[in-house]
Parts: sequence; structure tokens; C-alpha cells
Amino acid sequence: MAREQIVPTALHQLPATAQTVHWGYFDPALAPALRVRSGDLIQAEAITHHAGDAPELMMDEPIQHLFRDIPVADRRPGVHIMTGPIFVEGARPGDMLEVRYLQMTPRMDYGSNLAASWGYLYQEFDARERVTIYGIDRRSNQASALYAYDFPGKYQVPGTITHCPECNREPALEGVRVPMRPHLGTAGVAPDVPGRVSTIPPGKHGGNIDNWRIGAGSTMYYPVAVDGGLFSVGDPHISQGDGELSGTAIEASLNVLFQIILRKDFSFPSPLLEAPDCWIVHGFDEDLNLAMRHAALDMLQLLTEHQHLSRNDAYSLMSVAADFGVTQVVDGRKGIHVRIARGIFPQATGPGRR
Repeated sequence: MAREQIVPTALHQLPATAQTVHWGYFDPALAPALRVRSGDLIQAEAITHHAGDAPELMMDEPIQHLFRDIPVADRRPGVHIMTGPIFVEGARPGDMLEVRYLQMTPRMDYGSNLAASWGYLYQEFDARERVTIYGIDRRSNQASALYAYDFPGKYQVPGTITHCPECNREPALEGVRVPMRPHLGTAGVAPDVPGRVSTIPPGKHGGNIDNWRIGAGSTMYYPVAVDGGLFSVGDPHISQGDGELSGTAIEASLNVLFQIILRKDFSFPSPLLEAPDCWIVHGFDEDLNLAMRHAALDMLQLLTEHQHLSRNDAYSLMSVAADFGVTQVVDGRKGIHVRIARGIFPQATGPGRR
């Protein structure tokens, strides 16, 4: 059964300004930056907090204003610049937000990767942080390194602006080209928790999942925890692998077009990704083994409740046809994702089908 086409009734513009972003947190008490109805389209600006790694390349005037106008003391407890929140009319706890990502276009032609103190092999590199600046070739849809430099000290202040001309630039990855995969590292709804919740760890609300498949052509389902959902987007990337080993992806600002649809006809306990050819379930925990277990149990639920398999059949199918992978190991709460192809089932059923 084909996906139902939802005709949008409105297209909203959501620029990133000091009034429409929240830096480093989700908060259910935060006033909406935008109100929409189910089916509306949103064109939003997602700004990387790493634009200061090469300000002359990764900042335009509106981004400069953003970094100037938001006090460092208000960039907490996480690090990511989040655009929103978006209040969806009629959304209530227990509902799902279906977010169809339609376009993700780089705002600037440059991005940054940081080998950071939270990177998986930090001590293997003498506790030294290193920035690699990449340039984008839009025609070939590839990125290549322009130069690298050692960051002086530790990268601790979100939105740090490094004056690169004062650094010792070195060539990096000469001749290597990286396929571009524009996606959102962090997006999600407000958790039902009082006060600010850090953007750094992922969770049932979404947040910092860091799955490169959350790009144009994919759909995410987020469990609503508070009235309106309060959905926000941020932490834009132009490329990343599974693992995000060094600390970051290639961080770069994106213009993102997406459609939000309110779903009251099904529920799911964790953020669910529907790609063109598969479903992907996520599990999170500080212990990678427990993250694996959470992902496996939620995939079991997907197969039993939405594909109507028995538990025994679903368990067997997961072992022979599902692909488990490490999403990231650098966000405190580690991530596992498990992929199952839609084409192996006799008909295209599932939570996204009606």
C-alpha cells in the first residue's frame, strides 16, 4: 500500500535568529517559535555550532549575529543550536509526529570536523584536539579537506570562534573525496521533564541520534511527550559514518524543508526511521550492550505489532535479516541502530502506511 499523500495547506519560513533558536537544550516550558497544523511544510534554517572553526568560511552575517547575540552563559547544558520549537496543533502525549524530510541544502560551501576531547580515541592522540576544514563540491556531491590545525587547549565553550590565521594550517587528506550525506544530527520533541534537557545525549524524544540516514527522502517518527510536541531541528551535518568516532561529523549549516504530520493511529516507544528501502529502530544507553538490547526489543515490537509476526518468528528474522550497527559512541549515551529491509515482506505495511 502506497504512502498516503498529505497535501500541505501552508508553507512556513523559520529562519534561525536569536528569537527562534535555543542553544544546547530542549525544554517543555519553552514558548513556540512557530505554530503549524498537521500537513504543513516548514523551511527551516539549521545552524552548526561549529561555524566558528572557520568563521571566514562558515559564517555569513546572520550567523555572526546569532553567535554575538546569544550569551555564552545561555548555551547550556548541551552544545547544539536548535531552531524551534514548533508547536503542532492538536498533538498530545501518546501521539506520534511523522516528519518527512524533503530537502537538505548546504547553506555554505564549507564544514568542520573536530577530533575532540570526547572522541573515542582521544588519549591515543596525546589528548590533543584537531580541526579539519572541508570544502564542498556541489556538482559532484563530494567534500574534500582543505586544511587542518591543532585546536589550542580544549574545545569547551559552545560556539567557540577560532581565529584560524593565527593557527598553523597543515594539508590534510590530499586527494581524498568524501561522499556528501546532508542530514540532521539532532532533532526531536521536548521531553516531559521539568527544566532544560541537554541536546547531547539521544533518547526517546530523539535528540542527538547522529544517524546519517536522517536526510532528504527519509521519514522520522517521534513519540510526543508534551502538548504540541515542541519539535526542533539542529546539529546539521554534510557527512558522517556510522560511529562518529573522533567526536563530530562534518558539521555544516543546512537549509531544511520538511513536512510534519500528526499521527494518532499508532504509537512506538522510540524514534523510528523510515528510509526508502527499510525501517531503522534505535536504542540508547551509556552501556553499548544495553543500547543493543533496547534496539533489539524495539525492533521486536515493530515486527510483532506492525508486521504481525509472532515473537518467535520475529526473533528468527532479526537474526537472519536485520543489520545492527553502532550509530555513535561519543555522546555519553551511546547509540545502536538496527535496519530491516521493507522489501522482504509480502506487502508494504508498517507504521508509516495507512
